[in-house]
Amino acid sequence: MIIAPLRRLKNRMGKTFLPVLFLLFFLITSGILYSSVRQQDTNYKEGQVAEESIRANKTVENTPATEQKEKLAAEAVVPEYTYQEDITSEQHELIEHLFDMIDDVRQDSEEENEKREEEAENNDSVDKVTEDEKLAAMKKELEKIDSDNLNFYQQLPASFYRTAFSLNQEELDQVKEESLEIVDQRMSEQIRQNDLNTARQNAEEQVKVLDLSDEQKEATSYLVDEGITVNTFLNEQKTEELKQEAKDSVQPVMIYQGEIIVREGSQIDSTAIQKLNVLGMTEKNQSFFPFVAIVLAALLQIIVLLYLSIPVKDKDKRENQWVFYVVAMTLSLVFMKFFQLFQTEAVPYIPLFFPAAFIPLVLSFFVNRRSGILAAAFQVVFAAFIFYESVGTNVLPVILIVYMFSGLMGTILPRRRISHQGRQSVLWIVVFPFLISLTLLVLQGVDFADSQTWIALACSLAGSILSLLMGVGLYQLIELMVTDDSDTVLNELSNPNHPLLKKLLEEAPGTYHHSMMVANLSANAVAEIGGRSLLTRVACYYHDIGKLKHANFFVENLPQGAENPHNFLLPEDSKQIIFGHVVDGVAVLEKEKMPQMVIDICQQHHGTTLMKYFYVKAQERNPEVTENDFRYPGPIPQTKEAGVVSIADSCEAAVRAMDEPTNEKIKDFVSNLITDRMLDGQLDDAQLTLKELKIIQKSLINGLCSTFHSRIKYPKMKSEAEKMKEEQERSD
Repeated sequence: MIIAPLRRLKNRMGKTFLPVLFLLFFLITSGILYSSVRQQDTNYKEGQVAEESIRANKTVENTPATEQKEKLAAEAVVPEYTYQEDITSEQHELIEHLFDMIDDVRQDSEEENEKREEEAENNDSVDKVTEDEKLAAMKKELEKIDSDNLNFYQQLPASFYRTAFSLNQEELDQVKEESLEIVDQRMSEQIRQNDLNTARQNAEEQVKVLDLSDEQKEATSYLVDEGITVNTFLNEQKTEELKQEAKDSVQPVMIYQGEIIVREGSQIDSTAIQKLNVLGMTEKNQSFFPFVAIVLAALLQIIVLLYLSIPVKDKDKRENQWVFYVVAMTLSLVFMKFFQLFQTEAVPYIPLFFPAAFIPLVLSFFVNRRSGILAAAFQVVFAAFIFYESVGTNVLPVILIVYMFSGLMGTILPRRRISHQGRQSVLWIVVFPFLISLTLLVLQGVDFADSQTWIALACSLAGSILSLLMGVGLYQLIELMVTDDSDTVLNELSNPNHPLLKKLLEEAPGTYHHSMMVANLSANAVAEIGGRSLLTRVACYYHDIGKLKHANFFVENLPQGAENPHNFLLPEDSKQIIFGHVVDGVAVLEKEKMPQMVIDICQQHHGTTLMKYFYVKAQERNPEVTENDFRYPGPIPQTKEAGVVSIADSCEAAVRAMDEPTNEKIKDFVSNLITDRMLDGQLDDAQLTLKELKIIQKSLINGLCSTFHSRIKYPKMKSEAEKMKEEQERSD
């Protein structure tokens, strides 16, 4: 189980633990993947900075842009104008008629003055016609004017008429002559509406330089300003025809699929917004196909994981594998998503920094190789979703192939600590994945003068090195979290100062030394067949810990010369005591929360073997006693390590009890014992091959022969000085 809190959580949740686990795994996986493939936020605003490059999702005509282009083409057309020459003569005639009317009023005024003088008596003063009367007479003349021309005369201010009536005839004729000349000159040119002010200003400048009085210049200015008017008009029909021709010549503006609408880091302008609208990329309708694909991928992973676990018969082991895989793959997805967040057009190969070999490597070491391969495969599947924005580019194939290759290389390494594999781990995890990255980049024809190529190679190399460093550096920590028999824990348990070992030494010294010797024999044999040597050694230290409860009922703990207590017990009672050391040992180890493998070896080291001595004694008293009554409760050894301990334990005890053991006796005994255990079915579940059994046999014989070259007795409950004295006397 991964760390103790999860074990406790599993116990509290019971049967609901696994469904909840897989449901959370499904939701987390789907959520991470969907965040990469979902339609991006469509709330684009003008002036907003694009967080990533926006590409066209299809080829379509940009109708608004085409229309804008047509509008510009139409506006570029030079308008057609028509010059109306008759307006010049009309304005000339209006001015001449004006002076005719002024002359008429002046003449009428003079006649009126003469009449008044004749009617006046001698010496009486005569009231001549005033300016107001002249203005009134002028208004009467204007009433005779056609309405179409009346506006021209009404635009002239009253001050003009006053000035005109104040001037003498010669001065008025000068005003008329200069006004007509300037108006005719300016009106001979084409004057459009937007040129009118300029023409009038130019005329004003001419008036200023005339050799006239100020009153004459003022009157002339009024006439020139009013006399100069527009004489060139827009030919709308012809202009529209030209504009239409210009529009028809414009080619449609197209938006092509894959075209970059807005580059990352650039502001979204009105043109980009218009393109996004045309492409329909601002619509909020989400496609359900990516979501369906994510659901299928997540479910497929869970189904394959469950199917791979079918061969694992042990329920707890199977569930632990599921939890480990779920946690590992969740971390893998999180890491992958992390690197995707930093992927930009400037550094498209940053995902190669992802340590693709690490998770398959860890699963291969701590679960099994098939789980590692499964993780390597689904890392590639999920990468296709996470780096969905790179679809259609040369980047995605490189990422996927490198991930697959690196993951598989991680599962090829032998299942032992990476730090112990040296050059081999560097080749499989660093060198080979880097070379495949280089190969793929060369295949794409990259330019080695381009900095992007070197960035891609650097990311790939860094990712491979990161996988190796994480594998080496985190191995021990992961081992502590996911197993209860890590090297750190086993080294602590092998310390002679451990309370249980100290208690065993003090209360059952014979059993203690027996355990030490079995540990040496077993550890050496297990190491030669590639098993877990340290675990085996520690398990042997504690495999007889149950003897503490009745230490003096085991012969190796009896003082020299002491009577065997079993001589005073019935065989059935002795059987219960002897059997009890296994059950009591398991209880003690479980209470001390020892590694499960240590508990299992304690429980399995006698298997279901027959306790022959007490069985024979019981049969002498009761012939109806069966073998099953005197067999250990088992189970039989379930692992190679337990099988080796079972054999070594019996061999050491038997050889120790031999009178004058010789190499030949030891060899025959070990060979016969292994054969008997095989025939008795004790090694059926130990997963030991015949080849391995031969290696074990040879190792045990060598170890026993080097130790028991003569009969060795266990130290009794007396001082070391007494023991040495007795041995010296025997040798003499």
